[in-house]
Amino acid sequence: MKTIINSIAGILLVLGLIMMAGSAGDCDGKCMEQANTIGEMIMYASIGLTMFVFGAMVLLKNANE
Repeated sequence: MKTIINSIAGILLVLGLIMMAGSAGDCDGKCMEQANTIGEMIMYASIGLTMFVFGAMVLLKNANE
């Protein structure tokens, strides 16, 4: 059971990192009509940060037990 929880936490950690990295959704000004607004970027980045922190907390807690 601990392995399954660690796997899910690891997936959350990686997906959160990817979500934070791709939160801007920009394309160097070539397609600004399709780029994210500032509000969307902050929302995606904060959701990614939450996923990353939650996954890291679960992994750290399980590593100490």
